[in-house]
Amino acid sequence: MRARTTSCAELRRAAAGTSAPLDMALRRPPRLRLYARLPDFFLLLLFRGCLIGAVNLKSSNRTPVVQEFGSVELSCIITDSQTSDPRIEWKKIQNGETTYVFFDNKIQGVLVGRAEILGKTSLKIWNVTRTDSALYRCEVVARNDRKEIDEIMIELTVQVKPVTPVCRVPKAVPVGKMATLHCQESEGHPRPHYSWYRNDVPLPTDSRANPRFRNSSFHLNSETGTLVFSAVHKDDSGRYYCIASNDAGSARCEEQEMEVYDLNIGGIIGGVLVVLAVLALITLGICCAYRRGYFINSKQDGESYKNPGKADGVNYIRTDEEGDFRHKSSFLI
Repeated sequence: MRARTTSCAELRRAAAGTSAPLDMALRRPPRLRLYARLPDFFLLLLFRGCLIGAVNLKSSNRTPVVQEFGSVELSCIITDSQTSDPRIEWKKIQNGETTYVFFDNKIQGVLVGRAEILGKTSLKIWNVTRTDSALYRCEVVARNDRKEIDEIMIELTVQVKPVTPVCRVPKAVPVGKMATLHCQESEGHPRPHYSWYRNDVPLPTDSRANPRFRNSSFHLNSETGTLVFSAVHKDDSGRYYCIASNDAGSARCEEQEMEVYDLNIGGIIGGVLVVLAVLALITLGICCAYRRGYFINSKQDGESYKNPGKADGVNYIRTDEEGDFRHKSSFLI
């Protein structure tokens, strides 16, 4: 705007000073001397172009970043315009939807009560929340300008501090086995990065990259928060915790103990032998009892109970419904 104003002022001085004395003309700047030589017709065209301008916008920061619950200014500045009262509109573009946040000289929608217009066109928001992260479009309509409409896009990013992550650490793992430790956090924005600590010592992303951990074999994924041991060693025992961090801050979970123990091969073999011996004794006892006739006598006693002897001249008939015996007498002829 300053360059255009200076140029128009120079044209006015040049037009007004065409009849100035020679010594005054010699003292003019070279550009003004050039304007003085132009015919009046061309001067009139240039002067007319200065009077009829075009609205133009700029921003001091097109990608502002603010932490949640803070305040931020969305800068929109008119650099050139011949209209004294242009129409100002602000729109929010989020998830494919466009809504008004400033229209008809009033704050609209979700920003009511926590936003205002600064100066003539800039928008200030306080108590910013994570849902305010979006694209914002500043639109200006200047009816008296040659180019009546101009707009500018501003991308607002709201950073959210991580909350306490959820950590899962196995309590006991045998030597040589695989172990996986998990760390997850779902509130932070942008997405946090994860780091693991053992006994307050930070762990590298790869154990092979640091000679201090040459006896370990693990890999840390800082994007997902998983710490994987391909085969644990005794030195991997300790207290573990995880930290989730982003540009807004960090948070850590409570320490959890992981014990790495040796497998007692001798004890396992001894236990298996004891179980086999007990099974053998049980089998031997069953065989001896069968040979001595315990199972056979019981079967015969059951059969004699079920089939009692019949008395002469008496028949016993069992009914299907009741399951008992019915007595019936008959005489021989």
